[in-house]
Amino acid sequence: MTPEPNEMQLEQSDTPVRMPIPANEATLASAAKRALPPDALIILPVRNTVLFPGLVLPIAIGREASVAAAQEAVREQRPLGLLLQNDPELAEVGPADLHGVGTTARVLRYLTAPDGSHNVICQGEQRFRIIEFVEGYPFLAARVEIIEEQITAGAEIEARLHQLKQRANEALQLVPEAPRELIATVRGIEAPGALADFVAGVMDLKPEEKQQILEAVDLRERLDKVLSMLSYRIEVLRLSRDIGQQTQQTMEGRQREFLLREQLRAIQKELGETDEKTLEIAEIENQIANAKMPEEAEKVANRELTKLERMPEGATEYGMVQTYLEWLTELPWSKESSGTIDIAEARRVLDEDHYGLAKVKRRILEYLAVRKLNPAGKGPILCFVGPPGVGKTSLGQSIARATGRPFVRVSLGGTHDEAEIRGHRRTYIGALPGNIIQALRRAGTRDPVMMLDEIDKLGREMQGDPSAAMLEVLDPAQNSTFRDNYLGVPFDLSKILFIATANMLDTISGPLRDRMEVIQLSGYTDQEKLQIARRYLLARQLEQNGVSPEQVEVTESALMTLISDYTREAGVRNLEREIGALLRHAAMRIAEGETATFRIDAADVPTILGPQRYEAEVADRTSLPGVATGLAWTPVGGAILFIEAARVPGNGRLILTGQLGEVMKESAQAALSLVKSKHRSLGLDAAIFEKSDIHIHVPAGAVPKDGPSAGVAMFTALASLMTGRAVRPDTAMTGEISLRGLVLPVGGVKEKVLAALHAGLKRIMLPARNIRDLDEILPEARSALEFVSLGTVDDALEAALKPAAPADAVPEAAE
Repeated sequence: MTPEPNEMQLEQSDTPVRMPIPANEATLASAAKRALPPDALIILPVRNTVLFPGLVLPIAIGREASVAAAQEAVREQRPLGLLLQNDPELAEVGPADLHGVGTTARVLRYLTAPDGSHNVICQGEQRFRIIEFVEGYPFLAARVEIIEEQITAGAEIEARLHQLKQRANEALQLVPEAPRELIATVRGIEAPGALADFVAGVMDLKPEEKQQILEAVDLRERLDKVLSMLSYRIEVLRLSRDIGQQTQQTMEGRQREFLLREQLRAIQKELGETDEKTLEIAEIENQIANAKMPEEAEKVANRELTKLERMPEGATEYGMVQTYLEWLTELPWSKESSGTIDIAEARRVLDEDHYGLAKVKRRILEYLAVRKLNPAGKGPILCFVGPPGVGKTSLGQSIARATGRPFVRVSLGGTHDEAEIRGHRRTYIGALPGNIIQALRRAGTRDPVMMLDEIDKLGREMQGDPSAAMLEVLDPAQNSTFRDNYLGVPFDLSKILFIATANMLDTISGPLRDRMEVIQLSGYTDQEKLQIARRYLLARQLEQNGVSPEQVEVTESALMTLISDYTREAGVRNLEREIGALLRHAAMRIAEGETATFRIDAADVPTILGPQRYEAEVADRTSLPGVATGLAWTPVGGAILFIEAARVPGNGRLILTGQLGEVMKESAQAALSLVKSKHRSLGLDAAIFEKSDIHIHVPAGAVPKDGPSAGVAMFTALASLMTGRAVRPDTAMTGEISLRGLVLPVGGVKEKVLAALHAGLKRIMLPARNIRDLDEILPEARSALEFVSLGTVDDALEAALKPAAPADAVPEAAE
């Protein structure tokens, strides 16, 4: 029971009411001048408001017909007839949309607010019943029958009057801070009908319930209805008080909010209303139904939802369960991308985004063709291996664009906790699913292109081995039932197109490497870099630096200067940075107003970027005996490696410097032993080794070096030192040696060949068993180099050393 008379009851729409009014202004004015019949009443339709006789109520009106009715009543000093609408949501009402019994009201005051809204303060007078509606007015009007209040005496009426007063006082005692004036008014009303109307008017009843009381003309029936409804409200108020007393005994201080929520929930439950938590539960239930989960996952979700319903909102676990259900319902259990596979379009996209890489593009198109013919097949796990900057990540984006799938990237670099792949168990505070499930949620479909970036950088610590967790993710035979620790239910990953990237394969565990199809991406030749710069890098940097091709021109010779003199890399990342530096200089000149256009040629590059950073030093390094040029593989591409040997007086020691690894040290020892074993064929005296110390140095000593492929270069450098014959300056070599003098195959041939090409070398000595690897090298690179096949170290000496001159004779023993 709440004191309502002081609250403003508002009509909820300003939409004009459909009224039987004249069709034009002339007819409207004529109708307004016609007087209403004496027994007619101006009708004001209201929403959610029932006015009882004797009560005063403010009403806000906004509809055009309602404003006209109120103004006519004020102007003619006539009463208004307030009728409740059957449907409060109805904007346009007619006679059929109104209840048949209402209350006549005297307009005490008519107010117009500054914002244009209209308000009337009405006092209820008598009940009336509609006889018939009168047409021809810009508002509703009707002939009505006034219902006179019954004056009935008797013991039954007196008893009900006494009971109603008692129950009303009891209800007011249960209402916190009830106005004393309201209590006094209830005690002072002696008329049974007036008391019933007053109590009904101030009770928090539904409009339909109040209308039932208004239509109860029989006094006994009206009193019974009010008593029944009042008794129910008293029970609700008493229950609320009991809940407060019970919960107050166990909860104090910080749990006060919990107490209030429990009280509110109990009251709302009794009133049949819905609280915020109930709405959340209903929304989650609807999301579970629409998620189309597998049976096992849906069963778990419904079980957790039941637990959430029984749990108080203030409980610590409430938020954890709610977050878990959000993850379950937002995952794409059955949603797949709608992209169709068009092989011709895919080829166009790949060619548009990437220059070269024919083998990689062919493999991607093969996968798409198989996928088109067998949509239910399991997708392969592709692994792009190559140095930085060769386009591994952008290839994944192009595949996604070509297949019409979303693209998501999962960075694995530095991941050292298994839980980052499989997720944390929900028992931990702040637990979340692993990166795979999180990426699927971002993608929004169960079949995205998922790039596992830097898979070779997975760490391993006491928290577990992430590479072991990746085994299930990347195994087509297992990942259809991948189980994340947080979710606790299997999720099908078999529809995902996984693409991994790595700089090297050595750090990837064997079982994990076995699950992937490795595709090598080697570095680019200078001509390939030039085409990439012209087609992609230059246009991208022009846009990023805010200049157009019409404003800045970068010539082909300038690009070649950048490639040869300012960058030495397998990819094109640094090349793009240097192009950006050139364009920033041009943008500054244009922004300062020095020029409207700017042209950058090869001669302008040193002025902007400074002196050239790289130059060919092979000829200078190898002009003396004892120096050979080797080829090395690094995670960022191939590189040339100088092997320097010197002989000093000593007692046969081998000195190694240059921060060499164990394998490289063993190669040096094997090379020296092989030279000693061939001293006769080399024309050397065996005693020279006992009287000399041999020092082998590999420059750039701050850089660790290791690997067996420098064996041929070390043997050649030692043979050159001991025989006094210099190594040809245009020749580089690679290969492992055995103590029998055989040249064994090595890896990374393509990267090493490209490194030799960038260094300006013309001849490359390769193990005979590595000649077949030349098929992977572009024809333009093969045609620019001469390849020498090595079966034994004797072949290497014959191909690498310059012919001996008469003055080149070596002394029989060290001085």
